[in-house]
Amino acid sequence: MFPTERMRRLRKSESMRDLVSETQISKQKLIMPVFVDENLKEPKKIDTMPGILRLPLGALEEYFGRLEDLGLRSVLLFGIPKSKDPAGTSAYDPEGVVQKALHICDESSRLISIADLCLCEYTDHGHCGLIQNGKVDNDSTLETYGKIATSYAEAGADMVAPSGMMDGQVAAIRSALDAANFRDTVIMAYSAKYSSYLYGPFRDAAESTPKFSDRKSYQMDFRNSREALREVELDEVEGADIVMVKPGLFYLDIVSQVRKMTKKPLAVYSVSAEYTMIKNAVDLALAQKEIINEAIYAPFRAGADMLITYFAEFYAENF
Repeated sequence: MFPTERMRRLRKSESMRDLVSETQISKQKLIMPVFVDENLKEPKKIDTMPGILRLPLGALEEYFGRLEDLGLRSVLLFGIPKSKDPAGTSAYDPEGVVQKALHICDESSRLISIADLCLCEYTDHGHCGLIQNGKVDNDSTLETYGKIATSYAEAGADMVAPSGMMDGQVAAIRSALDAANFRDTVIMAYSAKYSSYLYGPFRDAAESTPKFSDRKSYQMDFRNSREALREVELDEVEGADIVMVKPGLFYLDIVSQVRKMTKKPLAVYSVSAEYTMIKNAVDLALAQKEIINEAIYAPFRAGADMLITYFAEFYAENF
């Protein structure tokens, strides 16, 4: 082997390293999450997510144009509504906050619009499903998810992304979309979504913290990996077009396992606390761009086809 085989030969220059690199990233593979707040007139800082804003509806056209000019192609929309109730009815209101945001995106940009589909931002109890007898009721929630999906599709969504982790949610949504003649609307399924403590900043941003108990009865136990493969397999059978692993950097072993077992496009969501931890760390470091670049490469190296990241705008601006 040595000295005939010298691994350093292929590392000797930047051009050589680029030539033989195994992983490539393009801006078109990055998805920027966007928080749209129906209650605001001006953008508002999110204290737990430095550099990320809640945006009013009136700021979206300009912001979408900026993202497009930077070379990004996709946004994932989250809504903060004016009113909440036990059934989350504003989630499927044709004049709801995400529906309005979808219209703006459709009319003012060529961005792919992805609407996160859940109830936690819209219910007064903060859970992802309807409550019966003090518990989240899986089956009664599915009909509501179908209503939300259809409402989003009518508003112009290119994709819906069900994140509630109700059993059977992909099948229910696919059935509702097809029945309403939205057969071309893509389902990006939050297939392996773990019950993680890394969601805290997001819950501040989206005002979606549960008012009682937690989400461990429907989100996955972070100690499990085989269960993630079962969840992905079920979503594939039910009609998911894209499957997802969430969170990202703490779950690269799951990303790698899912990549090996599916031929579907694979999304990874690098979540809010991952963003905040990295952002706070790089603000103290000299190599800010380089550290963020390294963090973004990791899910792609593990097998992701696309990455939802709060660094998408930063990356597009700096690389």
